[in-house]
Amino acid sequence: MEKITVLGGGSWGTALADHLGRCGNKVSMWLREEDVAEGINSKKENEVFLPGFKLSDNLSATTSLEDSLKGCGFILSVIPSQYVRSVMAEAKEYIEDNAFIVSASKGIEQNTYLRCTEVIKEVLGGDRSGAIAVLSGPSFAKEVAKGLPAALSAAGGDHIDAERVQKVFNSKSFRVYVNTDIIGVELGGALKNVIALAAGASDGLELGTNARAALITRGLSEMARLGVKAGAKERTFFGLSGMGDLVLTCTGELSRNRTVGFELGRGRGIDEIISEMKMVAEGVKTSKSAFELSKRYAVEMPITEEVYNVIHEGKPVKDAFRDLMQRDPKDE
Repeated sequence: MEKITVLGGGSWGTALADHLGRCGNKVSMWLREEDVAEGINSKKENEVFLPGFKLSDNLSATTSLEDSLKGCGFILSVIPSQYVRSVMAEAKEYIEDNAFIVSASKGIEQNTYLRCTEVIKEVLGGDRSGAIAVLSGPSFAKEVAKGLPAALSAAGGDHIDAERVQKVFNSKSFRVYVNTDIIGVELGGALKNVIALAAGASDGLELGTNARAALITRGLSEMARLGVKAGAKERTFFGLSGMGDLVLTCTGELSRNRTVGFELGRGRGIDEIISEMKMVAEGVKTSKSAFELSKRYAVEMPITEEVYNVIHEGKPVKDAFRDLMQRDPKDE
């Protein structure tokens, strides 16, 4: 088994760190909040971000990047996408050159439009010997923490890298499938959050299950079109990190992005909604990056565009759905 560092102490980072600890690994979780780290070490519980779950005895927490990363050959990054660059810049001096890094963040960096693995590579330098891989798929933190079944995709630069992720994470309740399409797996995990905002808004407006099914289906089409233009394989979007994660995030009650969309549909403003949340809804900022990427690649993404208009331009939600339904007729 491995000594593993988990960067990020939110609900997902905590659930994955606990899972890795229960698999027999020695896990050090880094996070910024002193009180949260103290609670994990003394009570074996993350009372702020994942309350009610007793964590593995193999898991400890620290606010020191140096202590967490010292001598570690396997790093799991679960940092919110907009903070990956700053945290990795802080951590760079402590990361071993040959350390294997897995990104489980789901977003696209604003302004640069880089995926999280691209940000990590840029910050750490492209000449390092350690590989960078991705873990993504339909998985709510609370269900993983309960030990309920989940299946995800691990993507690496080659089959060997992906299999290393599979070997570390696989368990009786956590099944990992190997993939070599890093671009597709990573974009699937990021773009599905944008569509989930639309699905949540539809539910908030009580537009019905027909509308939700249409958003999921046409949203998947948008995701795949952009992904292919960006160099991904189309079939990846019909797997766990695409369709699987999209369905979960658009329909599950535990989905933060769906919840934000639902509240938008109820008429609340985005700033008010976000101010009440302890954890990040990645789709809010990713909607801007995804919209701008669609323009860069000249890809038609009407749902993404309307999500962008609602969140970043103040367009009324009802007007956004009206305009989606009244677009010119198209072939499927």
